[in-house]
Amino acid sequence: MSLFALHLYRKSQSLIKEREILDQELSRLTEKVNTKDLAIIDYQLNPHLFKNILNSIQSHAYQTYFALDKMSGVLDFILYQSKNKFVTAREEIQFAKDLIEINKIKLSPLFELKVKTKIGPNEPMFDQKLIAPLITIDLIENAFKHADLQKGDSFIHVTFQFHDGFFILTVSNSISAKPPLEKLSGGLGITSMEQRLEILYKDCYKFDKFVEDEVYISHLTLDLFSLKSKILSKGKI
Repeated sequence: MSLFALHLYRKSQSLIKEREILDQELSRLTEKVNTKDLAIIDYQLNPHLFKNILNSIQSHAYQTYFALDKMSGVLDFILYQSKNKFVTAREEIQFAKDLIEINKIKLSPLFELKVKTKIGPNEPMFDQKLIAPLITIDLIENAFKHADLQKGDSFIHVTFQFHDGFFILTVSNSISAKPPLEKLSGGLGITSMEQRLEILYKDCYKFDKFVEDEVYISHLTLDLFSLKSKILSKGKI
């Protein structure tokens, strides 16, 4: 057998083994989604979200391993971390970025998706549990819902900022002329998100949403320094 033929044979065997591992991982995640009682989660996400994501992953083999890794992290965060009243900004941002990476599978190659993270130096509150889990999900889902994901000149821009005790999320997207895509997740909805903000943060947050030049923009600011001061002075918000 020539060296080239031997190389092709070894490569084919490696690909077969990788496919077997992939199939096992997909089966494991599918079973985890099907058997886990998502009703115990306080924030009630539709389990069909995970099934739809898995189906998307299967149909895009070139991104499968990367997306599976992100899917596992997203699933664990929703099933376990979301039970807590608060998580750290680091954890919430990582969850949101993983969810965005999974959604990239659905995008046209010409679609413009930009995600920026701007963390100030020496930010001790960045790793303190002061962020309501899943508080970012509805703004991000809303952008993917209303943008035309297959149109080349469409875009979604997401910016996470953390400085001087402020957590800031800005999401903007071009508005599609098509009817909005059916939402894949039960989510919480913008209205419910605002209700959560009012209950948990009261006057320690600001949320704005508006349309400017056919671009939908949402802007969330959490004043974590003021929130922590209230917690320490009163023992609760």
